[in-house]
Amino acid sequence: MIIHLIRHTAVAAPGICYGHHDVPLAATFAAEAAALQAKLPPAPAGGYRAFSSPAARCRALADAVAGDYALDERLREMHFGTWENRAWADLPRTETEPWMTDYVALAPPAGETFGALQARAVAFLAELAADAGHAGRGPVLVFTHGGTIRALLCHCLEMPLRNAFQLRIDYASVTKIEQQHGKWNVLATNG
Repeated sequence: MIIHLIRHTAVAAPGICYGHHDVPLAATFAAEAAALQAKLPPAPAGGYRAFSSPAARCRALADAVAGDYALDERLREMHFGTWENRAWADLPRTETEPWMTDYVALAPPAGETFGALQARAVAFLAELAADAGHAGRGPVLVFTHGGTIRALLCHCLEMPLRNAFQLRIDYASVTKIEQQHGKWNVLATNG
């Protein structure tokens, strides 16, 4: 089973801190969605097996590409707490500077840590892998976020989570992973 981790398309929220907050999509949505479909394998006879973050930006892409999918809270982007929907430039440096030095273990006020994001995303992945034998061998599409994909790649590669942002994950890109013999293989990134 090959899992296609798909980042949502570009958003129109320049300079805004958003994770759980729904932000508008950029005007390029239709073109990005069409380009993404060309990167995916043809849908099997019964359709794709697909999952999506509940965020509107992920659901819109899942609607355009897969049609039928299951929502899963564990696929959400990091929750930025009281920083959500505020301009990064307006956030207090006394809060952001310590967080930026250790975002893996420190949370924004009333938010979550990057480590917590990884834990919930990895739980989703483990459940998906455990169910692989029952669900067929076709491709699985997972519509999610850049932070979530980076956290999953760090897990798959056994890479320190603090290095996650060294991985580039473009909007509307596809990252392919597969589990073999109990280990995760990264087949392609940022496609």
